[in-house]
Amino acid sequence: MNTVWFSLRRRLLGLLLGGVAAAWLVTMVFSYADAHHEVDELFDAQLAQAAQTLLALAAHDRDHDIEDFGDAAHKYQRRLRFQIWRHDGKLLMRSHNAPEQPLTNEDGFSETRGFDGHWRYFSQWNSERSLQVQVSENHHIRDDLVAHIAWRLLLPALFGLPMIGLWVWLSTRHGLASLGGVATQIASRAPHQLQALEPVSAPEEIRPMLLALNGLFQRVEAALESERRFTADAAHELRTPLAALQAQLQVAMRARDDDERQRSLGQLQSGLSRASHLVDQMLQLARLDPESALPDPQAVDLAAITEAVCAEIGPRILEKNLDFDFSGSTPAWVTGQSEWLRVLVRNLVDNAVRYTPSNGEVRIEVSEINGFCQLSVCDSGPGIPPEEREQVLRRFHRLNQTDLPGSGLGLAIVSRIADLHGGRLTLSSPIKGSGLQATFTLKSRS
Repeated sequence: MNTVWFSLRRRLLGLLLGGVAAAWLVTMVFSYADAHHEVDELFDAQLAQAAQTLLALAAHDRDHDIEDFGDAAHKYQRRLRFQIWRHDGKLLMRSHNAPEQPLTNEDGFSETRGFDGHWRYFSQWNSERSLQVQVSENHHIRDDLVAHIAWRLLLPALFGLPMIGLWVWLSTRHGLASLGGVATQIASRAPHQLQALEPVSAPEEIRPMLLALNGLFQRVEAALESERRFTADAAHELRTPLAALQAQLQVAMRARDDDERQRSLGQLQSGLSRASHLVDQMLQLARLDPESALPDPQAVDLAAITEAVCAEIGPRILEKNLDFDFSGSTPAWVTGQSEWLRVLVRNLVDNAVRYTPSNGEVRIEVSEINGFCQLSVCDSGPGIPPEEREQVLRRFHRLNQTDLPGSGLGLAIVSRIADLHGGRLTLSSPIKGSGLQATFTLKSRS
């Protein structure tokens, strides 16, 4: 856990210092270029001013002999040279370090690079073109000054960046301390402790993460509670058929003749079938519970699935001599999971056939209306009272009709599959007669 937070601090440190260093570098480059330009402008102005001053002085001494100025005392002075020429080519005046040949043959500003270095020149005539002044300056003066300015710009960065880095590291360490507190709370919890996280101080930036974690804890707690209820209900529901099977087995073992034994074995077989059906439905519901989305959704013809299910249950329909009618010759395409939709249709049709007495009626219709596919299963059985229709969708809820078989899971499975598909299951009374009408509605694919 500490490695994760250290990596986060290091990343923040790198990003912040990298950004500051890049901004500082851009500023230094811009400042260096601007300083270099300004220094050139300043020294060029000084060259021009020096030339004009020398012209004014030389106008009074144009007839004097050549004068050689001594060595300059200042270090910058030693890098400056000048000459004053008469129009007939006579050298009237020069600095000690200036040669006796003209410094440049061009008027105005010019430059040369040679064995004696890099020089900047300025040459100007007086108005009568009788005197010419040539002034030169070693470019190292400018380079030294610009380098000095650049160093002064670089020096704060060399000392400032480490100080900024230390401050950012301390700040991020302090700012991320609350994350460490949350991690400590989670690490110290037992598996059953799923109450909401309540850190002493939580920055605004991590509140969405805390809310998401608390929401996850609530969902996990709800899932665990659902599993606990399912386990308790399953244990309760399995206890009764298992006890009945054991009693029927004992009766068969103690039978006095073959007829009594056959009757006991028949009851035992019927009990085993009911227990098998109960376990099968419990397994189906257990597989449905963890699903948060449809596995492999695809185009499914709801009418074709319903027709196939009706064909499978056909022998039971004939056995009870039911007036059975199926309407669904037109394909009804929906998006879903074919296996789960088959389970949904089978449970609805199976309930209708199971609870309808012999010689009763079962009507099944698949239709498409206003962009929705609708499966309607209507029977003439005992029906479900309106006040209990919401409760029968819960697990293991059975009506107070002990003479009717069932596990109380069929409609719960149908309701769960409908929810997974984004559909709706409604229970109502038939338009005519008694019984129950179960309607499953799902958005059409077209």
